[in-house]
Amino acid sequence: MRPLETLLLLANLLTFLTLAVPPLRAASWARVVAPIALLLAGAQVLADGPRWQMVPAYALNGLFVLVWLLRGRAPTADRGVRSPAGRIAARAGVVLALLGVAGSSALPIIIPVFHLPHPTGPYAIGTVTYHWVDSARAEVFTSDPEDRRELMVQVWYPGKGDRSAPRAPYVQDSRVLPPLAHLLRLPGFVLGHFEYVTTNAIASARVSDRESSYPVLIFSHGRGGFRQHNTQQVEELVSHGYIVAAIDHPYAAAGVVFPDGRLAEFDPRMFDPARPGHAAFVDTVLPFLAQDVSLTLDRLALLNQADPSGILTGRLDLQRAGFFGLSLGGLIGAEACHGDARLRACLFMDVSVPADVVKAGLWQPAMWISRDSGGMNREGWKQADIDETQATMRAAFESLHGDGYLVFVPGMYHANFSDAPLLSPLAKLAGITGPIDARRGRSIVNALELAFFDRYLKGLPSSLLDHPAEQYPEVLFESRRAGPDGH
Repeated sequence: MRPLETLLLLANLLTFLTLAVPPLRAASWARVVAPIALLLAGAQVLADGPRWQMVPAYALNGLFVLVWLLRGRAPTADRGVRSPAGRIAARAGVVLALLGVAGSSALPIIIPVFHLPHPTGPYAIGTVTYHWVDSARAEVFTSDPEDRRELMVQVWYPGKGDRSAPRAPYVQDSRVLPPLAHLLRLPGFVLGHFEYVTTNAIASARVSDRESSYPVLIFSHGRGGFRQHNTQQVEELVSHGYIVAAIDHPYAAAGVVFPDGRLAEFDPRMFDPARPGHAAFVDTVLPFLAQDVSLTLDRLALLNQADPSGILTGRLDLQRAGFFGLSLGGLIGAEACHGDARLRACLFMDVSVPADVVKAGLWQPAMWISRDSGGMNREGWKQADIDETQATMRAAFESLHGDGYLVFVPGMYHANFSDAPLLSPLAKLAGITGPIDARRGRSIVNALELAFFDRYLKGLPSSLLDHPAEQYPEVLFESRRAGPDGH
């Protein structure tokens, strides 16, 4: 929790004790506790912003202040003079108030304004967001023939650190959050506290001068997700010397807000209740979505020549470009890697592989990180989706023309591959994440990603990829190295 939230909850508890415990009530300082609690509530709302998890604490604060005022106005002679029924009612009130204090304190702890883990690499992180329009490509998700494809792309890069600089927000426009909540069958306000989460990045920071340029990675989000939902992975890679461009795919994302205020919401055709893991409509738009990746590479090349913001000019090494994506983002990436040779290394998380990619085989080094069919079954996946994911990953791995890695991490659920484990300490108990320790799962995925891209984009040796069992004995790991002829 944030400091003012903690102080408010402590003030509520102390106010309750002064109202419920006679010896404390008689103390001279007791008369100022309730007013201080009220001031803290106001300060917290003004300084931090209100969030729904704190509403019970606000209500309890107001109730305690009201009781304090009424007690102060009651005649002294009447205090403590109660009938048996009055004493029972008073005791019941104390119990209910105690339950209220406990409940109002638990809610913001269970669903906190979470903190992203601090990256382990030597670089600070900067970030900047771009809006691009593809005038040559008609928008297929809308009925207006004049619509053209637009993208919002957020770029993270190794930056020059400034400890005093404010950190960039996790979500830049909170209007993308209600559509995501609705996709999860939750009320629209439930994810509203994301707007208070800050990252480890500094907006528009200067690029670090440790290297003249940095290899580039493209990230694609999952179906109904948003470009920031793997920020902890992104920041970890950037801290080790990569530039990462995360694409918001309009109509495949929960919501994409353009600079003029328009909101492109999720297209319901992207989800089929009969096949939650793979809607048939996805197959028809997958090549179109893959073109978003190629457009991003094109525009990054232009930025490298002359960035209007003056930040990235000459700093992007697009000769060392790779891709990583989760779920639908992995499908998009497989199609993009199949069609765009500029992507030199490709990593896919917990997703099936398109049939054309399996048939043709990827020429780039590729890695799949997922879990076995038992883990998918325990999470509740339908058998058809399990079979498709397992079979196509295996087939794509075996049809590779370049080096390949097929990795299964026991105990992971789909959400473990994103920032979801950070949302609540009870995510595992709620079945949102798998039985694996969340930090252990994050460590495995981050280490594998970094080792893979370090080997194939930076040319660095990797003991982890050569001997994974020494560091992560629980991981099921297969690798294949291409011969001189690419087989």
